[in-house]
Amino acid sequence: MKLNIAVLPGDGIGPEVTNQAVKVLKAIASEFDHNFTFKNADVGAIAIDKHNNPLPDETLDLCKSSDAILFGSIGHPKYDNDPSAKVRPEQGLLKLRKELGLFANIRPVKAYDTLLNKSPLKRDIIKGTDISIYRELTGGIYFGKKQLSDDGNVASDLCEYSRYEIERIAHLAFEAAQNRNNKVTLVDKANVLESSRLWRKVVKDVAKNYKDVTLDFLFVDNAAMQMILNPKQFDVILTENMFGDIISDEASVIGGSIGLLASASIGEKYALFEPIHGSFPQATGKGIANPIASILSAAMLLEHFDLFNEAQFIKIAVEKSLKLHISTPDINSKYDTITTSKVGDFIEDFINNPEDSNMNFTNIHLGQSTII
Repeated sequence: MKLNIAVLPGDGIGPEVTNQAVKVLKAIASEFDHNFTFKNADVGAIAIDKHNNPLPDETLDLCKSSDAILFGSIGHPKYDNDPSAKVRPEQGLLKLRKELGLFANIRPVKAYDTLLNKSPLKRDIIKGTDISIYRELTGGIYFGKKQLSDDGNVASDLCEYSRYEIERIAHLAFEAAQNRNNKVTLVDKANVLESSRLWRKVVKDVAKNYKDVTLDFLFVDNAAMQMILNPKQFDVILTENMFGDIISDEASVIGGSIGLLASASIGEKYALFEPIHGSFPQATGKGIANPIASILSAAMLLEHFDLFNEAQFIKIAVEKSLKLHISTPDINSKYDTITTSKVGDFIEDFINNPEDSNMNFTNIHLGQSTII
């Protein structure tokens, strides 16, 4: 298969982790005889610095002319710490989602057996957790009308949804559930919010088309609590934009590190793949950023194009790296000399040498890959 992939590394650790995802995709292309081409473009704070625009026209044009987008992260303290800034890195990502119609954000959450002791939650609570979160991405309070009074003392953000916006992501969630454990949980605040009451009504209507799928409901405050008390109860979670943002980040503690969580943002024509973590500016250039989320996002990219064997190969390589403790310090403080790039090197090597199942730690630390 031939794929043209736009690479938007962004800010902070974005370039470091994205480089590892590209490295892994190149290994997959070599092993499976695909033709993947990569073109880089600026987005976020670096784009503001260079172009005075968090999403330059040339970046948007590249995304629209590509088959898929591999995204890093955006954000910088000089904007985070300045609430008066009129141009902000996040505006670039929000505009990109809107321009490309990326209405569905899909975030897998899995508890890896080899990392159960890394989570702050008890092993018996998280063991076996496997959730897919479907978050609506281009509507709601993030995109609603925003107002600030003339005196600057009163502000408002409008949360607005249409039946059409709810239906299209609901169908995706129910279809996903049919290939999993046949359960969808709608997370809303229908006891208070009119927009949530519309969600509940529309999702009930959609559910009539999926008789084999059980539909459940949780208010978002209860869902946040249940995510900690009993995450295994969830299969597919369906929710609106802001609730999904919060719930999915909360779910990151299950796996032990936010550096493990990948995501896909899907529209009718375009698709973008990114780790859910931020730009982590404190770690920039130190080689300690976990690239696994970015690499697993690359696996989701392959799945989007029905390259399931290739994606599974990446997942196997990732699980092997975790089993051998070839991980960055966020989940592997014992071997703190294993850097971002060395994790990528191992996964690349595993893909290129699938019959070799172990590696010598001393040589890994030297950046080599001697098989034992």
